[in-house]
Amino acid sequence: MVTAGAMPRVVGGATVDLADVQGNILRGYRKARVRHLVVCVTDARRGRAWIAAASARDAMDGARITDGGDWSRPPDTCFNVGLTATGMRALGVPDRIVRTFPAPWQQGMAARATIIGDWGDSDPAHWHARYRDSVSLHLIVSLHADTTALLDEIERAAMALPGGDALRIIGRDEGHRFEGGAVHFGYRDNIAQPRFEGITHPGKYDDQPRAPLGTILLGYDTDMQELRWSLPDPAVLGFNGAFNAYRVLEQDVAGFEAFLDRAADEVLRSPDADELLPPGSDSDVGGGGATRRAAMREVVAAKLMGRWRNGTPLSVSPAHPSQPGVPTNDFDYVDDPQGLKCPYGSHIRRGNPRGGKIVQRVSNHTRRLVRRGFPYGPPYDPARPDTIERGLLGNFLCANLEAQFEAVMYDWLNLGLLDPRLLGSNDPLVGVNDETAGWFRLPTRQGTIILRGIPRLVRTRGGAYTFLPGMSALRWIGSFQG
Repeated sequence: MVTAGAMPRVVGGATVDLADVQGNILRGYRKARVRHLVVCVTDARRGRAWIAAASARDAMDGARITDGGDWSRPPDTCFNVGLTATGMRALGVPDRIVRTFPAPWQQGMAARATIIGDWGDSDPAHWHARYRDSVSLHLIVSLHADTTALLDEIERAAMALPGGDALRIIGRDEGHRFEGGAVHFGYRDNIAQPRFEGITHPGKYDDQPRAPLGTILLGYDTDMQELRWSLPDPAVLGFNGAFNAYRVLEQDVAGFEAFLDRAADEVLRSPDADELLPPGSDSDVGGGGATRRAAMREVVAAKLMGRWRNGTPLSVSPAHPSQPGVPTNDFDYVDDPQGLKCPYGSHIRRGNPRGGKIVQRVSNHTRRLVRRGFPYGPPYDPARPDTIERGLLGNFLCANLEAQFEAVMYDWLNLGLLDPRLLGSNDPLVGVNDETAGWFRLPTRQGTIILRGIPRLVRTRGGAYTFLPGMSALRWIGSFQG
């Protein structure tokens, strides 16, 4: 058995060795395509040999797990690995060690379904087969590149490493970027990420206080009332690692557009319609030649999200989406307590309340997640309706699944515990809604328009809680002798 000295806890102000962190945690790869391999380890010793080869410092370019170190010349392909708890056991790591990790990861995503809203037709019983068999779901191997040919190349190289014969691929999830960074509902995505202390590489960040490294990595201070997440035993296994809630989320595009039709008609009948869409602004909002109904559809879409579909935040441009020079991330809700610009129930305000007043005020900046997503499936063409599955392959990275990802899903996106005006409602876009009961408050100066009949627009089709170990941890696993 390999022994390792306890990793020191790094306190505030310290920097991180990015070369010891898997690259997809703190870096956005900005590749055009992604492929997530769902992998079963069939032999522990050979599986560890593969982990050792993939994490070796002298591994060949392209066949080595990508770290966050020197990116003066970004690689053409990127390759990362997440382990489930059953996967760590399948690699031969003793159960006594696995049990020193947090309970949500040990139990797995399917076992936490009622906490994160996976019930009804999102229940794990309805997931794709590769995710229903949690006993065989051991690794999520994520590959990024700009072309399918390069993805094929990196997959072959990765699987050809020593020990690769012990890896059985039981499924593949393929995602690809859309033009302009949009996703299936038509909104720009991947706009903002937390800024972390000591991390200066370029990226798209929100203009909130810098987050301590312990928000995303184990072994560092957090900002949760001096709370520090514990490291597993041995500590090397956790240090510089992060947890990931990997989600396959089907999006009902036809249902979304149909709801916009109904909601636009309802708002246009309201006496507050001119406040939400001033006369003469139809083309500014809906594009040249847009009808008033088409423009109101875009107003409703913006109010549900908290941003116009092009990414412009309502908080800085509430009247129309085309104002030049509008910052996409430098905004807050402190000057909009009634939600007249950005409704307090909108998706981005529920998921990230920034400095706005909420009941759980101490939690405003503590549940932050790194979000990385790719659309999957072809764009929806309303002129040619189809039943092809389409949606988002989402990664939600954090240092503590329970206090961050699960708390956002349970307290904020569903149930509405962040604001008493939201109690009994769910997030209009990703929440567990029902067309007979789902509702959304659209505040105006004269009162509130309540949009009813919100259907469930996003359904879970699979997923897993994985742990992305640091490079030192991967080498520890690879050299472990059980």
